Amino acid sequence: MVLTAFALLGGAVWLWRKRRAGRQALLMLVLAAVIAVNVALWAVPDQSGQTLATATPER
Repeated sequence: MVLTAFALLGGAVWLWRKRRAGRQALLMLVLAAVIAVNVALWAVPDQSGQTLATATPER
């Protein structure tokens, strides 16, 4: 996911600098931001020190 976000960011910058598809570049930036927030939600620990990736569901 992180590599995808970097690829989208790089592609958006390349499109923006070449003055080609401004709308697509903006959408690529938005998608990269959404992916980055998703990764942060899974990776950043809460007050107890657990992340969503390491938390086990209680049964």
